Amino acid sequence: KSPEENDQQYNGGLKPYCCADQTSEGSTKKAPDDDPKIEMEDNPLIYKISEATPIHLTLFFAMQQALLSLSTSLAVSLLVADYACAEHDEDFKSRLLSSTLFMNGITTLLMVTIGVRLPLYQGATPDYVAPLVAMAAIDKDRCNMTTTYFNTTSNSTELIYTSNDDVIIYHIQTLQGSLMLAGVIHFLVGATGLVGVLLRFIGPVTIVPTILLIGIYMVTSVTKFAQVHWGISSMTCAIAIILSLYLSKYNMPIPVWTRKKSCHVIRYPLHQVFAILIAIVIGWIFSLVLTECGVFDSATSVNDKLYYARTDTRNYVIKNAKWFQFPYPGQFGLIRFSISAFVGFFIATIVSILDSIGDYYACATTCRVPPPPAHAVNRGIAVEGLCTTLSGAVGCGHGTTTYGGNIGAIGLTKVASRHVFVCVSLVYILFGIIGKFSAVFITIPHPVLGGALIIMFGMFNGVVLSNLQSVDLSSTRNSAIIGTSLLVGLMLPHWIERYPNTVDTGYPDVDDVLKMLLGNPNMVGAILSCFLDNTVPGTPEERGITAWQTVDEEAVSSGNYQEGFEVYKPWLPARVTNASFMTYIPFMPNPKKPVPERHLSVDLGRRKSLVHAIPTGR
Repeated sequence: KSPEENDQQYNGGLKPYCCADQTSEGSTKKAPDDDPKIEMEDNPLIYKISEATPIHLTLFFAMQQALLSLSTSLAVSLLVADYACAEHDEDFKSRLLSSTLFMNGITTLLMVTIGVRLPLYQGATPDYVAPLVAMAAIDKDRCNMTTTYFNTTSNSTELIYTSNDDVIIYHIQTLQGSLMLAGVIHFLVGATGLVGVLLRFIGPVTIVPTILLIGIYMVTSVTKFAQVHWGISSMTCAIAIILSLYLSKYNMPIPVWTRKKSCHVIRYPLHQVFAILIAIVIGWIFSLVLTECGVFDSATSVNDKLYYARTDTRNYVIKNAKWFQFPYPGQFGLIRFSISAFVGFFIATIVSILDSIGDYYACATTCRVPPPPAHAVNRGIAVEGLCTTLSGAVGCGHGTTTYGGNIGAIGLTKVASRHVFVCVSLVYILFGIIGKFSAVFITIPHPVLGGALIIMFGMFNGVVLSNLQSVDLSSTRNSAIIGTSLLVGLMLPHWIERYPNTVDTGYPDVDDVLKMLLGNPNMVGAILSCFLDNTVPGTPEERGITAWQTVDEEAVSSGNYQEGFEVYKPWLPARVTNASFMTYIPFMPNPKKPVPERHLSVDLGRRKSLVHAIPTGR
């Protein structure tokens, strides 16, 4: 593009908040002075999916998308470290976060280039953390491991306590094998086209209690961070709420410079897009001020609650961190397996698949392209499963899924270029390799992180509830199923946590599995809600299934899109894509079927999600 076109595109990247719009013919149309936000209907996107953005704009938009999701990945990584008894091991937490960021970049790169090929960011998901929290609540002695040693001198058996480093490595190793097997199943669901089988039996009445229990049960972990200093946590949460909700209608004036207009001011909701990050920075600075003023001088030991509210007690983490470290499979040693962890990860896999499908459709709507065909959805799910397996091998302790908040950022910036998200993936890969970067974020004061988690999981719960829009909530059937599933999903884990010795079959291994099954809230809620929803009589309209299976075929056939089905075509030579054997591969386009193909949503049910409307969080 010429310099003039680049300038126009730059202004267009923030077009909804500027005073001029670029028409499809290239002429500029002035908006009225009293309404600077008019957006031309014939050009809703500045950069389409397949269009290349200028290098300087690519870097700008990539950093925006990358920073938008950083806080969630940080929270998930710290929660995994907490389960692995690494709460006080800052060096290990830094290493674990580097692995998480690195795999976020790898997964995003594969999703954009090989997977569904929509501009989607793949990041660490809280779905895999909920079973870990449940396991930690049940097994409170997991950090005090012992081994039996027979002393030949005294002819007696002695107990030797395992070192904390060995305990951490052991728990991470057990998560690795369990996550890898769950990832293989995830991959097979997409590669074989079994996604449709799931959607025949799982609707919104099953999905909402299952995912909502994840957000509700995370209250114990959020409280653990926030209770360090409720004042700082409340302030951080309040700032995020004010910026993202109270000021959502206000567009911040931002001075910019372009060759065409020189220095001028545009309006853009920067405070809303980065609400959580801004709140974390302000809370961090406030903690620094309190530390320098001597408010926390009495907290000198890790056993003091206010120790983790200080900003000067963990600077050694940054100093000791390596400049460069490359996460690799097997970096934590021998890979082990735990049936209890696998059961929790398996349920999280099913939930993650269904959530990702909804995000695929939301992204397609935002990017003004037709709904993804079945082969694209299958390929996307397969890539997520493959990368979950890789995450297990690397030792992240969690899987990855699509982030809806980044889809909302596309709607705000009007930039849907795949090139931006390829750049995002490279940024995260660099974040994971540069060890000093991860170390900086590990030193965030706990109450600041707790305040951010409150608003993050609060939004998460709200998005989950939005899936009930297609359900008849006046139906006693639906209300009873949802309410009962939520109650039992909270009651059984609480019972197991309070009275763990009640489960006693005489076989310790069987007892551990039963405790894990009954102590996992989203698994209990998923099984009960799915069973009731498929056995209690109810019409498809009443259950919300009809709305999920409905696609606006008129919009598809009218061609009212900026791009067509070619955006979903994988990067393969024409000789390969037109080969006859492609007919039998569920995740590849059918060469015998003309475009447009029949959608997965028509065949098996479409998930409708409002997650793309929220610019922060998952």
